[in-house]
Amino acid sequence: MVGTMAMQLPFIRASRMTRTASHPAGEPCADDEVLLDAPDARLSPALVAAARGDHGPATGLLLATRAAGEWERRDRYVTRLAAFARSRPEWLDAWLATSPKDPDALLVGAQLAVDRAWRSPARAEALREVSPLITAAARGDQRDPVPWRLALDHARGAQAGHTYFEELWAAAVRRAPHHYGCHVAALRYLATYWHGSHHECFDFADRAAQDAPADALVQALGVRAAFGYLTDGCGPEVPRERLDAAADRAIALSPRLPAADPWPARMRNLLLFVLVRLERWPDAAEQLRLNGPYATSFPWDQVSDDPLGHFLRVRDDVRAAVAGEPSDHPRSERGGRVRSGDH
Repeated sequence: MVGTMAMQLPFIRASRMTRTASHPAGEPCADDEVLLDAPDARLSPALVAAARGDHGPATGLLLATRAAGEWERRDRYVTRLAAFARSRPEWLDAWLATSPKDPDALLVGAQLAVDRAWRSPARAEALREVSPLITAAARGDQRDPVPWRLALDHARGAQAGHTYFEELWAAAVRRAPHHYGCHVAALRYLATYWHGSHHECFDFADRAAQDAPADALVQALGVRAAFGYLTDGCGPEVPRERLDAAADRAIALSPRLPAADPWPARMRNLLLFVLVRLERWPDAAEQLRLNGPYATSFPWDQVSDDPLGHFLRVRDDVRAAVAGEPSDHPRSERGGRVRSGDH
């Protein structure tokens, strides 16, 4: 089944709210200037308004992403708005009450329902109960792949079978063949249902990247596979050159994305994690330069209860290694198994 899934998928073509920073790439920043999970310039006003109970800016933001087909940004914004609604559900309730058929409000509501169900002790059962919400969101705009990413995540958590997942995947890639979120969902399905199937995950990531534009986020999918392998401790060994190749592909992508900007920070943080584990210190230092002052909870929250503190320690390690100085932090902090909470 692993081989079947890995081969078939690529061939089906049809936090914390905080201020944003202005910090040029390459200019070192102090520890207290590093921001965790900072929203970008477009999302920040929507979150500030949401804190006042106003859903208007969020409505405008998500409508704009649909109109322009900005599916990667839409996916990120939906996830962040749903995370805000976990602590302020009345904001989303008012939006849905005002516009019960708004596809954007329905999508944020579906994301929130999946997030809540995922944290339930009876996860599989709770996820099955939210299926109608995902269906309603998918019907809102037939072009939108984001509800299908959500459906893929939902199917994995609900322990859906291979055939059903393939059907969802076909619907997702018909809408956006290179959507990063849908590819991550498929990669996770492979890793979850065939634990230790790291070679198949790398195969899937390689084929997806080969078919995608040079500036597509899916070029970094191999780094996600590498992260899974490096933090898993299960399955056959993956050759070092394959890990390096995945990192190299993401390194080539990174300069094509805005420097010192919150938008690509999550990709660069993940790439930094992998480069540090591979002890590629000069490459890691370059990613720190491009990343600027932006730390993201993932991947550091998968190996530490203090993601910001862990990021800062890793940053110190990279600088020390490049300078040829001993690190003050134990190597063991860079290891650890991935946690089940990151869905």
